[in-house]
Amino acid sequence: MRISRLTPWAAALAAAALFAVPAAASAGQQRTTAPENPTAAASVDPYADYYASAQGKTGAALKTALHNIIKTQSKVTYDGVWNALKVTDQDPANPNNVILIYSGRSQSKSTNGGGANDWNREHVWAKSHGDFGTATGPGTDLHHLRPEDVTVNSTRGNKDFDKGGSPVGEAPGSLTDADSFEPRDAVKGDVARMLLYMAVRYDGGDGFANLEMNDKVNNGSAPLFGRISLLKQWNQMDPPDAFEQRRNQVIFDVYQHNRNPFIDHPEWVNSIW
Repeated sequence: MRISRLTPWAAALAAAALFAVPAAASAGQQRTTAPENPTAAASVDPYADYYASAQGKTGAALKTALHNIIKTQSKVTYDGVWNALKVTDQDPANPNNVILIYSGRSQSKSTNGGGANDWNREHVWAKSHGDFGTATGPGTDLHHLRPEDVTVNSTRGNKDFDKGGSPVGEAPGSLTDADSFEPRDAVKGDVARMLLYMAVRYDGGDGFANLEMNDKVNNGSAPLFGRISLLKQWNQMDPPDAFEQRRNQVIFDVYQHNRNPFIDHPEWVNSIW
């Protein structure tokens, strides 16, 4: 099932997911139901059914189990990503805008394109790392595609993630040097969880490269991304917030019908890596 443009039901569902889903993000409408008892909600996993085959596992066994769960997904075309991002990354305070990931700026949905001040489709897992380009699959997977200012996107390029460098114009709090990029603090965990999703979702079985993590920069066109030691720290220092949880829910409900497990269970990062 492919959804490249929002149908009326999808728009309504997406709007509901953005504004009706509570800050902790409700359970997936298709497979799970959140507990009605607020006290029980704190101790009951609303996604237990979805992740049933992964429960109790650690290490490589957990990674394999999660891969087998999340590989079942619908796919979005690259053109369809434009409309999808206008829903997944909608500004909760202004439904006419999207939030740019590195810049943190709220910008009109209608200004997507290739101009200097437009926003475009940022591949957080740079598409050259594994040479998958914009192919339907890893090249269009919404779990790692985010809106970003064209100039900032170009500055980030295909750099790995690390600490330090010079300030990035139009992206307050972000830094870059010759071989790495450091996003603003508010999305450090988001970046880590998107990359780790990709490393679990794509294992070479879809005709694409086996994406893996390492602790290096300058990975170039290799299907590798770093630095894993720092990304693990970012996952802990910046836990999933309401925006990230709602985004995960909308992708699940409306578009791909799979989840980023590290948004639902950030503790699984240390269980695998």
